Amino acid sequence: MCNLIAMEFYVYVDESGDEGFSFEKGSSRWFVLAAVIVPAKSELELMKRVVDGTRTALSQNNVPKKKLKTLHFRDLKHEQRLPYVHRIASEDQLVTIAVLIDKTRLTSLDLRKGHRLYFYGVRLLIERVSWYCSGIHEDASTSLYFSNKATMSYDELKGYFYKLAKQATSIEWGVIEPKKMFSLTAGKRMGLMVADAVASSYFYAVEHSPYGFTEGRYVKTLQPRAFRNGNTLIGYGVKLFPNPDHELLGWLSEES
Repeated sequence: MCNLIAMEFYVYVDESGDEGFSFEKGSSRWFVLAAVIVPAKSELELMKRVVDGTRTALSQNNVPKKKLKTLHFRDLKHEQRLPYVHRIASEDQLVTIAVLIDKTRLTSLDLRKGHRLYFYGVRLLIERVSWYCSGIHEDASTSLYFSNKATMSYDELKGYFYKLAKQATSIEWGVIEPKKMFSLTAGKRMGLMVADAVASSYFYAVEHSPYGFTEGRYVKTLQPRAFRNGNTLIGYGVKLFPNPDHELLGWLSEES
């Protein structure tokens, strides 16, 4: 029997929107979590091409150095975001997964407590990460890097996944190891900057601006990088919860 060499993936996770339910006071309707998956062996070169390439392009157009340091997507103008997402979309070794939660449609009060919404969203996200990675290589493993939330304990998040590992779930546990979950500030890993861009792109595609508009152009650019099971996108590279009518989302296409 041939011994397969294990393949490691780095997975970067960030979110956009908020976990609040005070909609009349400004809470976002949508909460979005996104993962960016790259092979560990090519991660550094790939991320440098995306992040440093974007920095170079923006610096040539007089974007202040302060904005270039962490490339926070929300701080960039529309015309500055476009070359960023185009660079992400050009990397065929990079794969994205997004979980889009419509908080106005949630009926479970439990998800309104503490960080339970975040935990459950991460569960949906990591489930799909495990499907993708195990589908690429039967001995795949992952290291997961979360953009740090100062108000949340990542030991509690690990504990949540240790509990899940003892239950019947659809997560491929041979791929996911709670002990290999880490939290870092975005400036510590370029991959977290890219995850921020992906999460924000999906958020802008569903969350209406104060003027009543959404912006789907970023996601349309990024969709070739979204995880698919065969030709199926919904439920894999894009998970809508709790299953809103995706026909209302004009940017969403099953076509790659």
